[in-house]
Amino acid sequence: MSSDTTGATGLAGRYATALYELAESEKALDQVADDLRALSVMIEGSGDLTRMVRSPVISRTEQGAAMDAILAKAEASDLTRKFAGVVAANRRLFALPDIIDGYLAILAGRRGEVTAEVASAAPLSDRQQADILATLENTLGGSVTIKASVDPEILGGLVVRVGSRLVDSSLRTKLNQMRNAMRGAG
Repeated sequence: MSSDTTGATGLAGRYATALYELAESEKALDQVADDLRALSVMIEGSGDLTRMVRSPVISRTEQGAAMDAILAKAEASDLTRKFAGVVAANRRLFALPDIIDGYLAILAGRRGEVTAEVASAAPLSDRQQADILATLENTLGGSVTIKASVDPEILGGLVVRVGSRLVDSSLRTKLNQMRNAMRGAG
């Protein structure tokens, strides 16, 4: 399988593709995906873990041992633990967030799922996410996963990105358009 056809490219794409192929051969696609999602949340939620993953000063052995301890505590599968060990041994932990994103993108692509990145000024309620999900599934005609984020700079509204398509209904963009229109009228 070529990583170029899945959207996962470069260093992270090669690792993501290799992990996908291993997980597929061991029939552990969902387990590995769950492990990686949990690890991603841990990395995003911990400044110390983020620094450890990105640090060139910490030895490969120490990084590998730390990742193994973290994944063991999280009850991750052996495949995920071994893979993280290989990534650490190869001094590639800095790419782990991109590898995780690449793996999940490959998995979603193979299942015909689409991921929509939705940015809002404030966290979306469960009801709002459900409404957005229903609208996107109806519009796109398939299974959609929402990756929500908060960007206070958009002031209000939403910015939705699905693949290369972008729908920007943010208040910031509307104000900028109004400002530009007023400049042109004067």
